[in-house]
Amino acid sequence: MRIIVPIKQVPETSNVKMDEETGTMIREGVESIINPLDLYAIETAIRLKEQFYGEVSVISMGPGKAIEAIKEAIAMGCDNGVLLSDRKFAGSDTWATSYVLSQSIKKIGNFDLILCGERATDGDTAQVGPGIASFLDLPLSTFTSEIIRLEKDSIRIKRLVEGGYELLKMKLPVILTVVKEISDPRLPTLKGKLRAKEIKIPVWGPENISAPDECLGLKGSPTRVVKIFPQKISREGEKFIVKDEDDLSEAINKIMDYLILKELI
Repeated sequence: MRIIVPIKQVPETSNVKMDEETGTMIREGVESIINPLDLYAIETAIRLKEQFYGEVSVISMGPGKAIEAIKEAIAMGCDNGVLLSDRKFAGSDTWATSYVLSQSIKKIGNFDLILCGERATDGDTAQVGPGIASFLDLPLSTFTSEIIRLEKDSIRIKRLVEGGYELLKMKLPVILTVVKEISDPRLPTLKGKLRAKEIKIPVWGPENISAPDECLGLKGSPTRVVKIFPQKISREGEKFIVKDEDDLSEAINKIMDYLILKELI
């Protein structure tokens, strides 16, 4: 059983910053963590490895510091990882990101299962998992909540749908995007941290995955951010200053008139 888990390093929620010129996220100099929803995919992969034996490989696309996320996944119990990092990847939308990840998976080859988190907390699109499936022409189950049975050449799963669950039997290899219900992520162990510290993470660029420049970064991204701006929250209202009985009476009358106008009384 060989499992590949694409993960993403994302900024802490309170540290998200955007470049208003390019419409892309600023990642340099910002404290980052493994995308919290990817932790459920990592845990699911490790449990399958422990049950059926095999290997779990983690891949991530991002700046050099994303190696930290890969090493954390290894400390949790994954076996190895690859970082996809190059200036040409900068500014990629979900289409270009899915393409790069799919090309790297083709290079790794010989896999039975790809597990992704439901979505990334910094983009919240849930498009990359399905995008990888499209590029690799693989069966896909989104919102997977349980792996019921794993057989030699097939997998039975349960997925969340509106109003309940759906049961599917799929022929391997497949790609699943998983939800929180599927597992409870473990913490890295001391033994795992020591192993992760020593392991060397290869870094691949476009030339390693045979990816042409026109499919990468901003150049290869069909999505265009026209304009971004911070949300402005304003509260409008009328203040009544009451200094005497007349002011109080006037204020009460205005409030009653407003409630009647809005049909609240």
